[in-house]
Amino acid sequence: MAVTAWSITQSGRYEPFELQVARGQISWHQSITVFGFNSDVDTAVETVWPQGGILTFPATALQLSVSSNNAADTSAGTGARTVYLEGLDANHNTISEVVTLNGQTAVTTTGSYLRINNCYVKTAGSGDSAAGTIYFGTGTVTAGVPATIYDVIAFDYNSRITGSYTIPAGYTGYISQGLFSSGQVSGSNAVTGRLMTRGTNDIRLTAAVVTVNNGIADYAFEYPLVVPEKTTIEAQAVGDAANNACSSMFIILLVKNDAST
Repeated sequence: MAVTAWSITQSGRYEPFELQVARGQISWHQSITVFGFNSDVDTAVETVWPQGGILTFPATALQLSVSSNNAADTSAGTGARTVYLEGLDANHNTISEVVTLNGQTAVTTTGSYLRINNCYVKTAGSGDSAAGTIYFGTGTVTAGVPATIYDVIAFDYNSRITGSYTIPAGYTGYISQGLFSSGQVSGSNAVTGRLMTRGTNDIRLTAAVVTVNNGIADYAFEYPLVVPEKTTIEAQAVGDAANNACSSMFIILLVKNDAST
């Protein structure tokens, strides 16, 4: 019979709540860590994500095209072979699937997605990595790049680095901590990082603002920031000058609103 490996002190049966959540020992609770990276933020507001500019979302749930800009990312190739995709459907409920890639030729998802919350390379060939950037979008696909891009798995990262997450229906999110960092060659110009929320009324609200100059800022909420269901959280950045590399991180505790369902 298997014996549970308890994470407790020698003198008492105590285990931090955060560790218990991470281990799946607290029912109806889930921890989510969202990372974002944008290598070139200029003087207009951008989402902290690899594609640059402001992240956009479908107006309605859509089946998405999944493709790579490298032909080696295919079912029997040396690059990525399958990717895991997780997001929200038209009712903001969580859906997911595994997509088998076909290089620069688009593969259509089974599900229809209103939001993407997670994606990563699930299996790969001898390269143990995606050979190119993998795109999730709609419209005409040219050399593996769709006309409208809703998210990406950037080359050499193999997982999502888009600073955005939408709270599923039936859950409330609680943000306890976040980080924003920025660097530039000159180091003489400030970069402003913003944590934004957007509900079903589409109004963007500012939840936190930090300013750095070749540095890092930590924003901690002593009383966690409450994020209602169906609300999108997004990290943004804008520079006083061009060519800033920016990264973001925020931690969400998802709690089910009704434990009886």
